[in-house]
Amino acid sequence: MDPLLHIVAPIAGALAAGGAIGFEREYRARPAGLRTHMLVCLAACVLMLAAVHQLDWMRATPLAAIRIDPVRMAHGVLTGVGFLCGGVIFQQGPSVHGLTTAASLWTTSAIGMLFGMGLWPLGATVTVIVLVVLSAARWLDKHMPRKNFAEVMVRSRRDAAIDEPELRALLRGFGLNGARLDERADLETFELSGPFSGHDALRLDDLSTALRADPRVIAFEIRPRKD
Repeated sequence: MDPLLHIVAPIAGALAAGGAIGFEREYRARPAGLRTHMLVCLAACVLMLAAVHQLDWMRATPLAAIRIDPVRMAHGVLTGVGFLCGGVIFQQGPSVHGLTTAASLWTTSAIGMLFGMGLWPLGATVTVIVLVVLSAARWLDKHMPRKNFAEVMVRSRRDAAIDEPELRALLRGFGLNGARLDERADLETFELSGPFSGHDALRLDDLSTALRADPRVIAFEIRPRKD
């Protein structure tokens, strides 16, 4: 076996693929960047190399006792990377961040395994596809029609409370609609809160200005939600 062709080249390819994807994540200032993606791709590659070339490092073992099963190694790699991906997903208020980076890590591990199994053309093709999805598809993500969401809470004086029909009418004026509202009251205040949605860019700054100008409003919160 030529070590340059069967060992060094797959590792170099995996490092290049992980580095390309990691650079894109690093450029976007995402939780997992260049080094993380390179290490994940490298680890997946070398583990698959060890599984595929099991006969080379188990020469003292009788052939009848050796069972080469790269699929089991692939399953273990993807499961382990799944735990790593969970570490980059976090919730901030109503928004969830890190899902794309977690998916890129998981995909990068699969690319590393492809290089480790010697499937060079497929590994290189998937790397290009991932870079296109992460980079070029951002333009489509920004320009395609979509719904956006925001959590809205308005607290007013109880003796001059803003009731549900009035709040809904106010929010409709800014293109926001919601299915439900939660109510909360005490001796001095009355609070309404709930999720609202609108198409394209939400006019949250204009809504904030309108609520600040209302003397009945004691406090309010507007929290955009991004998945």
